[in-house]
Amino acid sequence: QVQLVESGGGLVQPGGSLRLSCAASGSIFLIGTMGWYRQAPGKQRELVAIITSGGASNNVGRFTISRDNTKNTVTLQMNSLKPEDTAVYYCNARVRSRGTSYYADYWGQGTQVTVSA
Repeated sequence: QVQLVESGGGLVQPGGSLRLSCAASGSIFLIGTMGWYRQAPGKQRELVAIITSGGASNNVGRFTISRDNTKNTVTLQMNSLKPEDTAVYYCNARVRSRGTSYYADYWGQGTQVTVSA
């Protein structure tokens, strides 16, 4: 079994910054793509940022994704936050577990980010 545990959410004022972290643990053989998604109330879950095992990412604008393959962690640095960034942020990882030949998607439990004055 594989677990993803997120940390770093909270309340921040508009224009502020937050850093989200996600650690993968368990029966891990390989981790492929990792990413962050978010879901605001009444809206569908949407992709925020994604990064491959080789470090290629879709970093653009205010959010920067990075990962540490030695620690099985992925981080999302969020700057210049806006009220519309308020959402539950979820970590995602495609993981090949030990003893298997396929990748499966795993999700964290989500961490709340609230941007408000």
